[in-house]
Order: sequence, then C-alpha cells, then structure tokens
Amino acid sequence: MFQSSSYSTDLTEAYEQLHKQLDALLTGENDLVANLSNASSLLNQFLENVNWVGFYVTKETELVLGPFQGLPACVRIPFGKGVCGTAAAQQETLRIPDVHEFPGHIACDAASRSEIVIPMIKDGFTVGVLDIDSPTVDRFTETDEVHLKTFVEILMKHI
Repeated sequence: MFQSSSYSTDLTEAYEQLHKQLDALLTGENDLVANLSNASSLLNQFLENVNWVGFYVTKETELVLGPFQGLPACVRIPFGKGVCGTAAAQQETLRIPDVHEFPGHIACDAASRSEIVIPMIKDGFTVGVLDIDSPTVDRFTETDEVHLKTFVEILMKHI
C-alpha cells in the first residue's frame, strides 16, 4: 500500500499496523508452514512494487523453498550462495539496491532488480530467510529494512 517514496512517518505508521495484524493473525498457531504462508500473503498485500515475497527454510546446509507469493522460484539455495544463502550464512540482513551488481546473484525471476533478505534466527540457528524482490532498482529503504526485521521478530515468536 505504500511505496518507498511515501513519507517515512506514514510508512512507519503503516508498518506498525502491519505488525499488529501479523501478531493477531498468528496468535494461537505455531505451525511453520501455516504461519509462513499467512505472513507471505500479508506482506504481498501490504507492499507495493514487489514481484516476489516468500520464505526459504533451512534444511541441513541449504535453504529450501517455503511458502511464497510470486512466480515459481529456485527450490534449493546452498548457504553462502546468492543473496539468500549469504544472508543465511552470515545471519545478517542484506538490502541489495541492484541484484545485477551482487556477485553470485541467483536469478530466479529475471525481472527482479532489487532484493532484501532478512534471516530468521532462533536460539542462534538460522531457521530460514524472508526474501522480497522488486522489479525496481533500489526499491527497499532503511525504513523498510527496520520494519521488515521487526516483522520477522514477531513471526519468530510464533514459530
């Protein structure tokens, strides 16, 4: 509903409402697939100018495709490979203004130009990652990053 060009305070208020919606939606449910499915759908409805919103879940030494909204995607990503695998291995959020400039970028959707990946960490273990792609260069702002990290923190309380 808001693009990165919206006023920061309006975007912050919208994200705060999104966080409340996520918490209410997941309260009482702790199933991983159900919660990731609803979280990806909620984000896809909230964010504008994105072409893929979803999750990859850790299975041994790689990420495996989880619930998502968008075109079919890469099924397996080794830790340390591409944006998702690098974020998972480093346990750090990566906000990439132009994926074509990221060494080793894995192109699942050729239309994607920018990406943000937030690792989902529980008890020091990378459970998976939230991955969001946009067809626009430099789509994701610092405000997006801060609030998407909070979104993942709320999600992890329900997993």
